[in-house]
Amino acid sequence: MDPIDMQVTDHNCEYLGLSRLCLMENAGKSLSDEVATLSTFTFSKPVKIVIFTGSGGNGGDGFVAARHLLNRGFSVDLCLLKNDDEIKFQDALTNLKVLRNLNPRVSRLNINYLKDSSEIDKLDIAFNNNFSESIIIDGILGTGIKGKIRSKERRAIEVINKSNALKVAIDVPSGMNPLTGEVLDVCVKADYTVGFHKVKTGLKIASEDIVGGLITCDIGIPLEAELFVGDGDLLKLKNRSNNSHKGNNGSLLIIGGSKEYSGAPGLAGISAISSGVDLVHVATPESAATPIKSYSPDLIVHSLKGDYLNLNNQEEILNLVEDVDAVLIGPGASQNDETKKLFNILVHKIKKPIVLDADALKLVNRKLISKRNDIILTPHNNEFKQFYQDIIHEEGLTFDDVSMRFDNLNYKTVNDKLTFFQSVTNSIEGVTVVKGESDFIFQGSKVKINTTGNPGMTVGGTGDCLAGLTSGLLAQGLNVFDSASLATFLNGKAGDLAMDKYGYGFAASNLSEFIGKLMDGV
Repeated sequence: MDPIDMQVTDHNCEYLGLSRLCLMENAGKSLSDEVATLSTFTFSKPVKIVIFTGSGGNGGDGFVAARHLLNRGFSVDLCLLKNDDEIKFQDALTNLKVLRNLNPRVSRLNINYLKDSSEIDKLDIAFNNNFSESIIIDGILGTGIKGKIRSKERRAIEVINKSNALKVAIDVPSGMNPLTGEVLDVCVKADYTVGFHKVKTGLKIASEDIVGGLITCDIGIPLEAELFVGDGDLLKLKNRSNNSHKGNNGSLLIIGGSKEYSGAPGLAGISAISSGVDLVHVATPESAATPIKSYSPDLIVHSLKGDYLNLNNQEEILNLVEDVDAVLIGPGASQNDETKKLFNILVHKIKKPIVLDADALKLVNRKLISKRNDIILTPHNNEFKQFYQDIIHEEGLTFDDVSMRFDNLNYKTVNDKLTFFQSVTNSIEGVTVVKGESDFIFQGSKVKINTTGNPGMTVGGTGDCLAGLTSGLLAQGLNVFDSASLATFLNGKAGDLAMDKYGYGFAASNLSEFIGKLMDGV
């Protein structure tokens, strides 16, 4: 599991009501169980435990483990490389305070605050080689390691590696990149690494000399914390540079609109802007251009000849594509033969990431996009049936059999439905978002479920807002699966906030006012 996915899952546990303090307790207890087992099999008795901790969550796991190991009869020395005000995680600080409150101490606990490298050199373990019947637990650095390691942490790692004690790393050996397994500076060389929930990607790549024996503990994270989109997924958003200028944060082209429908591309464009994309261009027939311009001065509207998008617009559209990062095709385009021919040529010629929505789903030939892994489809249930109708018939099903409703269904029926939809969507390499009471996002073996939203979102235009959000995130560099997943969450959550403010009287145009705050985690 990639480190960012683990962080997202951690946060989404909180979103589901499972606190990270509880997860830390489970992780620390699991760590203490494994250390006690290693002590029994290696030394046949409780031995001295030395725990080095830094500023992150790994240190918090170490604090919890210390408490449980004390109860098992171990002698524990805590070596803190950070002061209380430098500890990043409140849950870690909470568990440290528990240990500090054990005063006067009856348990065999020593707490050492190490201000600099010289204080590390004064530790018995730094100059005494009589620690062969001891265990060192490494909780110094976690998943956030970047660049060169600071002198105090470097010295602690050197002392750990020099010691003849048994060495156990928490989650990842300090100094190792948890994604790539690379060591760019110094790194703890562990005899064992105790991880939680799932193995970090880098641990499978790294040398066994660094990782040692790999132990993975279940800490009570439910499967749904990985499957359900939550506010933890916001961690995947790219941070905007303070030095960025216009266009650095993405530009988007929306191809849509027609004589009858000008609102859809306008809503999609405004929603895309709310996602943080810098520039939104709209290529639309001249019959729709003026109304779209009136919706927002932030939209750059390109008027194309005709009442509907047609083959004569091809060259102008392809020229516009050259200057953008992603393309949304379909909102309000209407269905006619000329538009169909144009759309099928565009999906063949455009080499930028594409979102297909609304009328494009009815007009584009699936075979033209089946091998593209940079494309997102956003159908509701009926559009899904139409787009994949030949695959559905091959499965021997009728349209009436295809529904993403999950009312009062047991887990087997739910899993059977997900398996079926996944087998159908696997006919393309891109992402399919099936919109409904819950939204389902499929790409290959990956599945995400979004549960935000409410019945008020049946109002016209909310799907256009979703398409705009999805393509806006895509234009900012998020990958297709994460763009689709996060957009469904944000769009539905904005709908929930609109419901709170306006009741069932809210309109699709109200959603964009909430997106910015949601993306900031407010």
